[in-house]
Amino acid sequence: MKVLVLHGPNLNLLGQREPEVYGKRTLDQINEDIEVLGSQLGFDVDFFQSNHEGLLIDRIHRAAGVYQWIIFNPGAFTHYSYALRDAVAGVGIPTIEVHLTAIQAREEFRSRSVIAPVCVGQISGFGVTSYLLALYAIFEESTRGQ
Repeated sequence: MKVLVLHGPNLNLLGQREPEVYGKRTLDQINEDIEVLGSQLGFDVDFFQSNHEGLLIDRIHRAAGVYQWIIFNPGAFTHYSYALRDAVAGVGIPTIEVHLTAIQAREEFRSRSVIAPVCVGQISGFGVTSYLLALYAIFEESTRGQ
């Protein structure tokens, strides 16, 4: 099973950007954790990070017919990108939205996701483990009924 992990804007700064909020692990370290668990669960995992909305949209479009799942941390695009929302809805690939922090417990402008309604689910507030929980959820969904 192929899983695409998408990281939105400013996630390339993890480890240096507000470590008291987002933790000290870098994006590369997080991707390594995801890749290790993904391999253990039998997944082929690819990664893509961009600070540009259009590039993320293009990557979602190209995922159709290639990936069975998407794990997506849209970063700040979470709160206002109807274009990303429509891309996720349009490709029909089951998607799990993830966040390192509990967005509902943060500033008012961060508390709402326009993307979550077109996702299978949302996992937030567990740091790096949010991504790993998404992998476990995919594993459970893919083995259900077998």
